[in-house]
Amino acid sequence: MANAQNVLIPNFWDPNERFVKPDLSSKPRIKFLTTTDFPPFNFIDRRKRLSGFNIELARAICAELEVLSKCQIQALPWDELEKAMEAGEGDAIIAGIEISAESRGKYSFSRPYLQIPGRFITRKDVLLEEPIYDALFKKTVGVVADSEHQEYFSLTFVERAFKPYQTRQLAFNALKTGEVDAVFTDSLSASFWLASAAADDCCRFSGGPYLSEEYFGLGLAIAASKTDSDLVAGFDYALKAINDKGIFKELYLRYFPFGLF
Repeated sequence: MANAQNVLIPNFWDPNERFVKPDLSSKPRIKFLTTTDFPPFNFIDRRKRLSGFNIELARAICAELEVLSKCQIQALPWDELEKAMEAGEGDAIIAGIEISAESRGKYSFSRPYLQIPGRFITRKDVLLEEPIYDALFKKTVGVVADSEHQEYFSLTFVERAFKPYQTRQLAFNALKTGEVDAVFTDSLSASFWLASAAADDCCRFSGGPYLSEEYFGLGLAIAASKTDSDLVAGFDYALKAINDKGIFKELYLRYFPFGLF
């Protein structure tokens, strides 16, 4: 198991930035919509309860805004989220909706509360030291074929060898057997695999992290109606307070014990 003292806690907030807490007392409810198929962010646990990082984060937001008694969280299939929002059945979506020009046309977004960087993982006896470009000399890196991570790697680490695999699991298996020297993929998938029995404690994160809005997105944020500016302001206020009070760190270590950064 990873040592929590060695896990880097990301901080996406300017310590000098101040947010105003809006008055949400007139709202009859604050209802978050989510899904059950995005672990560890939102899922059904062994006790058949809706659980996950996003679920606990939503409750922490309601507590900071002092509206916990009005706070509701409902899980729906992914393809029903947009219709539910349009019908007024929810006030916000916390389910990993990509921030894009298209989605900004439909929703207002909070500040991102988490990003998923690209990371290298290697066997424990083949760690990559900075500068990574030099460390990759005469080494081969496994990537998922035709993925954003393959494209990013080929552009960033020009002339360094990579081998594409049809699935991430095949790339991980190749790393474990020594067919490749490293794998470059998203840190979330890598973290899950490192913690799994399949990895058999063979490997670890090495170098990085790598962030790119173009290839890896703008991060995870909460989507709300474009007409509800007070609610979005409230989310930003609460997310900053959760970060400053150490609540984000506690949740992060609980759900990402190997870290993402």
